[in-house]
Amino acid sequence: MLNEIIEATDYLKKHGVDQPEVGVILGTGLGNLFVKEVKNPIEINYNSIPHFPVSTVEFHKGKLIYGTVKGKKILAMQGRFHFYEGYSMQKITLPVRVMKMLGIEELLISNAAGNLNPKWKKGEMMLIDDHINLQPDNPLRGENFEVLGPRFPDMSEPYSKKLTSLLIKISKEKKLKLNKGVYAAVIGPNLETRAEYRYLRQIGADAVGMSTVPEVLVAKHMGLPCCAVSVLTDDCDPDNLKPANIQEILKVAAKAEPQLTQLYVELIARL
Repeated sequence: MLNEIIEATDYLKKHGVDQPEVGVILGTGLGNLFVKEVKNPIEINYNSIPHFPVSTVEFHKGKLIYGTVKGKKILAMQGRFHFYEGYSMQKITLPVRVMKMLGIEELLISNAAGNLNPKWKKGEMMLIDDHINLQPDNPLRGENFEVLGPRFPDMSEPYSKKLTSLLIKISKEKKLKLNKGVYAAVIGPNLETRAEYRYLRQIGADAVGMSTVPEVLVAKHMGLPCCAVSVLTDDCDPDNLKPANIQEILKVAAKAEPQLTQLYVELIARL
């Protein structure tokens, strides 16, 4: 794994990626407006980077975007990877390790998630304050390399208090509705049954999705401060559950994208 990280890092350095300061992972339906904010972009296809997986989900573009936002050097993943695509946890989190090796000091994550909280509505955003990991594997399983991080990383604060506090402050200043809650990560790719939604609510989850937690685990392992925001794309009310419509989910994500872009662009400006 170390050799793969080094080879991918060296490749990106040779192709113009020079000491990025902030890493960004753009989730489902959230990868277009933010990219337009990037000045002097260098685009690198995932399939050209040694050892990078390739996104198999049609609405996840497969590019790394390097450039500047608000004067900060950023490296954005336009499209992420999921365990349900068949990749190992180590493989889907390889880009996070590579971004850290390239020099990023903060990691901003976004995703689309199902809304479990009856007080909220689809189309709103949720700042992830904590998570529940229900996925069947862990990217830290196996041999530990001390150069990357400790064998038993602490998870008492998986999401940076500094970054989350800044996001709350910005949302209030910009009058952007930003709920705060707990994200449950499941394997997917199917959506949940009514009984599963009830279970997730009972164990304390406010939203459910199929990503993010593996990247957070690896970031925490490497001492990389991170934050994450979910766009709540569908209401998961087990008593009034309607069949999922992926196109509708994408439409809701696209409608919320300007708010999330504004939130993250302003956060980068203040780092």
